[in-house]
Amino acid sequence: MQLVIDHLGKRYNNQFWGIRDFTLELGTGVLGLLGPNGAGKSTLMRILATITKPTEGAVSWKGSDIVKHPNRLRVEMGYLPQDFGIYPNLTAREFLEYMAAIKGIDGKAASRRIDELLQLVNLMDASKRPMKGFSGGMKQRVGIAQALLNDPALLIVDEPTVGLDPEERIRFRNLLSDLAGERIVILSTHIVSDVEATASDIVIMNKGRMLARAKPEQLLKTVEGKVWEWAMPSEEFAAIRAHHVISNTTRRSEGIHARIISNTAPSAAAVRATVTTLEDAYLYFISDQAALKREEQYSYQ
Repeated sequence: MQLVIDHLGKRYNNQFWGIRDFTLELGTGVLGLLGPNGAGKSTLMRILATITKPTEGAVSWKGSDIVKHPNRLRVEMGYLPQDFGIYPNLTAREFLEYMAAIKGIDGKAASRRIDELLQLVNLMDASKRPMKGFSGGMKQRVGIAQALLNDPALLIVDEPTVGLDPEERIRFRNLLSDLAGERIVILSTHIVSDVEATASDIVIMNKGRMLARAKPEQLLKTVEGKVWEWAMPSEEFAAIRAHHVISNTTRRSEGIHARIISNTAPSAAAVRATVTTLEDAYLYFISDQAALKREEQYSYQ
């Protein structure tokens, strides 16, 4: 089982490329596709889901070009888009029956599969309620159930936890991890903690291009020695923020403790090296590298 993306590009007009020169090869497991809003993640997801055609490059599924032969992928794919919509007056079961019919799943087989999925996403007790009364997390669980109706070999989920409360987010992450097994799961998000909790492989992208592809521990090693904690009075923070990339801040009784991303230690007495997090690594890659170089010459007095 293999998905190959080869120098993929999508141009929306003469000036703007949604993605450009994107190359990636995937096998089974969870890939976390991480990037800020506007990075090109959804464009890539729509191409992989055969909704949008690329301007250049190619994607192949098990050796077959998905533009020339989209149905060879569609029958083995499940897709939960970022803007997943429901029919609010239908019950969860009715909606899944409707989606199963669209996917051409036989009636008896569909009924058995829907029962399995309602149990899997913990919606059996609510399966006969109209979905207009569902919470955001419940709607997302219906979304993942419809994506799994055909037991897909490739599962694509785009920003699945946006708007969910912490408990729903954790439940959804655990579900994605359990689903990996013998399939390819692509999780596209800008929420670092979602990727950290589920993905064994991470791609960081920004402005339509791939910046890094590595396992989480490899990304952490990349930024070792580049993360600093700086304790400062509150009134000094604005000036320091103007010259440094800051990944996080904590207010304490003595002032602000800021996490600084910098190739060299900031020139200040109250600075110490600190343990790197995946969020630090993500910010390091998407930050303007020229800014990281400029701050090396900056000395705060």
